[in-house]
Amino acid sequence: MDRMVFINLPVSDLKKSTDFYKGLGFTQNPDFSSPDASYMTISGTIAVMLLTEEYFGKFLRNGTPHLGSDAKEILVALSAESNEEVDRFLANAQSGGGTAYRPTEEEMPGMYGGAMADPDGHVWEIMYMSPEALQGAAGENTAATDTGAGI
Repeated sequence: MDRMVFINLPVSDLKKSTDFYKGLGFTQNPDFSSPDASYMTISGTIAVMLLTEEYFGKFLRNGTPHLGSDAKEILVALSAESNEEVDRFLANAQSGGGTAYRPTEEEMPGMYGGAMADPDGHVWEIMYMSPEALQGAAGENTAATDTGAGI
């Protein structure tokens, strides 16, 4: 079975956040949602759990949520299937109440992406890597490992 990833995020307004993520194309699973949480499906193996700040706090043993803080502890990155999907995702984020965090750019040949912050300031990157760029990166990693220069 494939390992699943659950991203847990505290939110200040559950309905607003749920609507925002629906606008990005994620779907809500009502079986695992409640007045304190929205289970949003990103793919068959990735979900984001939007949790009210109080409910999120119940999962913490030490510390508090960083809502309203400029501190960033995580950047969530998603893959895209094209440059156009990157642009659509970021446009949907901005029209749904998110803000541009990092403008789109081609960071290197065949690698195009940008980032947005959701209404609570959680940063999501989205990136398209062309098949040629992926093959080139894989070849470079193999060469580095073969020479002992890799990890």
